[in-house]
Amino acid sequence: MTTLPSLFISHGSPMMALLATPAHEFFRGLGALIERPQGILCVSAHWESEQPVVSTAATPETIYDFGGFPDELYQMHYSAPGAPQLAERVVGLLADAGLPCDRDGNRGLDHGAWIPLLLAYEAADIPVTQLSIQHHLGPGHQFAVGQALAPLRHDGILILGSGAITHNLGDVYQRRTGGLPVDGPSPAWAVEFEAWVTDRVEAGAFADLVDYRALAPHAAMAHPRDEHFQPLLTAAGAGGAAGGGTGRTMHRSFEWGSLGMTAFAFG
Repeated sequence: MTTLPSLFISHGSPMMALLATPAHEFFRGLGALIERPQGILCVSAHWESEQPVVSTAATPETIYDFGGFPDELYQMHYSAPGAPQLAERVVGLLADAGLPCDRDGNRGLDHGAWIPLLLAYEAADIPVTQLSIQHHLGPGHQFAVGQALAPLRHDGILILGSGAITHNLGDVYQRRTGGLPVDGPSPAWAVEFEAWVTDRVEAGAFADLVDYRALAPHAAMAHPRDEHFQPLLTAAGAGGAAGGGTGRTMHRSFEWGSLGMTAFAFG
């Protein structure tokens, strides 16, 4: 079986499911860019917990963890089967790395998982589960989680970190309410931060990414709170970073002016 890469995707606004943006089109073609996974483990910015928790749900529900969007979004469903056996492997791998992991038998798929998967694997026939993040433990912790999960890639499991390369919702809301141009040029802080991260990923400078808060330009502006950046570290850790690997850029675009939609493959 071919070893799969781990991926980091910027899942953007829930409207990505409806609007034919460049990122929407990228996700539509994502399934054809890599070998079909045997299962998917999604690490989404939208599930936080004190310590790692993995979903053992056999039929994970579609979670509508957003408000104020068109009714059409709330009619969408992603009915992929769950992956309880994969979840148990996750528990074991994290335990081996000294990272206790709890189980949640009811947790469904939040929009950081089901919206990109709906576009990439519309048939919803690949088992999928989610693993929570621990924002309060920082980027280094999420990198270590990814390293512990790396063996899954050799068994045809797609490790999918879902967040955002830039995530300043205050800026996005200003644009949506008319204060700033939605379709105009992206602000310099967003462009410069995205370029720095892309350069570090492609250089394999993962220690710099872990310490991005101190090293990257405009880091606090790009991520006032960094839960959407941390899944990038999990994907990088899982992609063989310990072996001196690098990342590959799969997509780059911006939506809503400052919302970066960059995606990377590792390993």
